[in-house]
Amino acid sequence: MATEFHNLQELRHSASLANKVFIQRDYSEGTTCKFQTKFPSELESRIERTLFEDTVKTLNNYYAEAEKIGGQSYLEGCLACATAYLIFLCMETRYEKVLKKIAKYIQEQNEKIYAPRGLLITDPIERGMRCH
Repeated sequence: MATEFHNLQELRHSASLANKVFIQRDYSEGTTCKFQTKFPSELESRIERTLFEDTVKTLNNYYAEAEKIGGQSYLEGCLACATAYLIFLCMETRYEKVLKKIAKYIQEQNEKIYAPRGLLITDPIERGMRCH
């Protein structure tokens, strides 16, 4: 694992010097966080189309889960108002939990699929919700 982490760190450094491919947001269904599954031509010889599309679809599903409003979101909102938002000093929101799942998924995808091909996915939350 330490070797994989070290290789990812090196890859991040080299990726910052390389060309970047930005995956555009998909606003066809409103302003929810969703990315286009259109395969960028810059990746044509570097990764299989299905692998790329599966990754983007999974990320889109995670973001849909994060933004879903339900009983837990309502309860978190009520607790926040009742405690002047101090509750969030000692409690993680459901949204934050899903963001952690996304970060873990991206790390796993980088280690298993993208890094061996000389590619790197940057967590969209680090780049203002732009994926590249």
